[in-house]
Amino acid sequence: MQEQIIQITSGQGPEECERVVAKVQELFLKEARAQQLHAEVLESVLGHLPGTLLSTLILVSGTQVSSFLARWVGTVQWVAQSPFRRYHKRKNWFVGVQAVNALQALAWNEQDVAYESMRASGPGGQHVNKTESAVRARHVPSGVTVVASERRSQHQNKAEARLRLQEKLRAWQVQQAAQLAKEQWQQHQALARGNAVRTFTDRL
Repeated sequence: MQEQIIQITSGQGPEECERVVAKVQELFLKEARAQQLHAEVLESVLGHLPGTLLSTLILVSGTQVSSFLARWVGTVQWVAQSPFRRYHKRKNWFVGVQAVNALQALAWNEQDVAYESMRASGPGGQHVNKTESAVRARHVPSGVTVVASERRSQHQNKAEARLRLQEKLRAWQVQQAAQLAKEQWQQHQALARGNAVRTFTDRL
């Protein structure tokens, strides 16, 4: 199983390029699913006009991710009349498709998790949990931590902590990817106009 996060960005392009990002995202998802790949939009930044996107992050996973992305990563050209400026002469619009190299650890690895038993807090009197049934789970590489104490047994709390940690870690990883993609986008002053990996001719 391979996993990769992809960013589609309009770079510093005008609203037409933002419209192309939305169209390319649609085609990208359609082609990925046609090839039995899982494709999930993690985050999209809305453009300045309805139906446009400044950028989008997509998680792609499956057995043939590398060969699929080889047809996409680079500059994508879209040939069409501007849908926003009726008499505008320009018909070539460019967007970038790039791999975000933040998250090679999206796959869950139990060996990266440290579990610690602790006494569960609760109301006083006879209801105090005097055993160390609560569990703290920490993802060592990232430092993400969760605690589970609602269940009666340590085994149940450990299972609950594992699920919570997986959810929290995924959210953290997506946040990290979004931040890296934003930094890459800010550093990207202009998209390469030549040598487009894909060219589409269709209405925007």
